[in-house]
Amino acid sequence: MRRIRLSSGAPRPGAAPKPRLSREVLVLGVIAFFVMVGFGVVVPVLPVYVRSFGVGNLEIGAVVSAFALMRFVSSPFCGRLIDWAGERAILATGIGIVALSSGLVGVAQNYPQLLLLRGAGGIGSAMFTVSAMTLLLGSTSPGIRGRAIGFYQGGFLLGGMAGPALGGLLATISLTAPFFFYAGTLTVAGILGLLLLGPSRPTGADESGVPVPRVPFRTVLRDPRFRAACLANFSQGWTSFGVRNALIPVLVVEVLRGPSSWTGIAFAFAAVAQTIALAPAARFVDTVGRRPAIIGAFALAAATIMAVPFAPNIVALTGLLCVYGVASAFMGTAPAAAVGDAAGAGGGRPVAVFSMFSDFGAILGPLVAGFLADRLSYPVAFLVGALFFLATSLYATRMPREARRP
Repeated sequence: MRRIRLSSGAPRPGAAPKPRLSREVLVLGVIAFFVMVGFGVVVPVLPVYVRSFGVGNLEIGAVVSAFALMRFVSSPFCGRLIDWAGERAILATGIGIVALSSGLVGVAQNYPQLLLLRGAGGIGSAMFTVSAMTLLLGSTSPGIRGRAIGFYQGGFLLGGMAGPALGGLLATISLTAPFFFYAGTLTVAGILGLLLLGPSRPTGADESGVPVPRVPFRTVLRDPRFRAACLANFSQGWTSFGVRNALIPVLVVEVLRGPSSWTGIAFAFAAVAQTIALAPAARFVDTVGRRPAIIGAFALAAATIMAVPFAPNIVALTGLLCVYGVASAFMGTAPAAAVGDAAGAGGGRPVAVFSMFSDFGAILGPLVAGFLADRLSYPVAFLVGALFFLATSLYATRMPREARRP
């Protein structure tokens, strides 16, 4: 009698099929890449373009802040818009607003027009961010939620690495070319969303379209998982998007006495480290849990960012930023997964509030850090950011312990 051998790749009898990323997740990752490529093209050119209107540093900062401010102001309305029209419609509309406003920035006739157009872009950005994350969390089961978020963030990271290089090339053509290119990549992203994303799920439905009871928003607000995630997003907005991006370029030039190109090289190495760590971090978040990921990653980030102003040379600074990049892979995945766990399907309002905390930190962080660096010292400015990270790590100990998943 012959023995029938099961191939190693076949599932064992009775074993549950391995969950896979949904089509929505894959499409959202591609959309994130196109969005971030265009954004990365514009970022290095924007200050120079604003300066061409004959304004000073304050007006340049106002243009940058207008985008974040309008994101913050409009985020509370995005949850209700999603309930009314669905994630796909709001996502495509938001991308369309950013695309149109970015193209018009390239033909702006004066500074007030430029300021208003960037503010309008912030509104569209909030609509896209909240609807995309709501769709992402609602279309994945808890067991692969971290990996879904990691894939989505991977699109942003890859686009963010490719964008600045393309921006430098386009800037040699003209200062307005990057804005038209950004409008083009956003148009592609919006079309992909309309064509490839399925019809919006009914409000409060799971990934299969089956209605599930909606968690009341006041219940979500009391959940330690959601509170820890919001504090995590605020501290990241303050330190990662604020202190890190605002002070490290100045630190390189004024303290390390190096050219500004060193900053770009150090940030590039950090981005590569974060990209490499993203898949292992996502698996850790799904199998070991959100709680240990937040506790460990934010404690590591606190120690690393505190050491940055004491780096003796660019090599040490780059090494610290790479460690920070590894921590960021966990910090970007675990809090968002915790929001999905707390809010469940149809979590438009919780996702909007979660997004607002990051924007609020990104608005305040650069201002307070710059003030502290001018009046006191760079170490004090970095210390405040480190304290927010440490507070997040400590508060995350209040999150419920999770059963380890296979």
